[in-house]
Amino acid sequence: MNIVLHQPEIPANTGNIGRTCAATGSRLHLIRPLGFVINDKMLKRAGMDYWKDVDVSYYDSFEDFLNKNSGAVIYMATTKAEKCYTDVEYGENDFIMFGSEGSGIPEEILLKYRSTAIRIPMLEEYRSLNLANSVAIVLYEALRQNGFKGCLTEGHLHRHNWDEAQ
Repeated sequence: MNIVLHQPEIPANTGNIGRTCAATGSRLHLIRPLGFVINDKMLKRAGMDYWKDVDVSYYDSFEDFLNKNSGAVIYMATTKAEKCYTDVEYGENDFIMFGSEGSGIPEEILLKYRSTAIRIPMLEEYRSLNLANSVAIVLYEALRQNGFKGCLTEGHLHRHNWDEAQ
């Protein structure tokens, strides 16, 4: 899967998202301008020692992203969408784009992607969820639909064995 962040502003969110991408084998695409420098200590802290494992690409604009990923199926995660994120079928190489924490995906972009705009249900009086949480929610649904390919789906105890359970 591919996660796209359009002009993210908060380094800790991007670090957490990078960690999630590393843990799931997903690619991270960052569209500039970023609201932080990539070596920001908050980004590294949130991404822990996983940041070195993140498959990350950078783009100077949304147009640059489109030029370098022509033909990509792009889902636009936005609170403004008509369709729920669970109502679509994700392909294993699809892109899921999220907007900046302060303003989301620009409406000029959303208008071109009405059929692939998706939302996470929540109570009407709230503007949005945390960006890193939103990415995890939608990404794991997309991974579930694709059988969690490449992901470990069975856990193991560190000091004991599950066969010891009564």
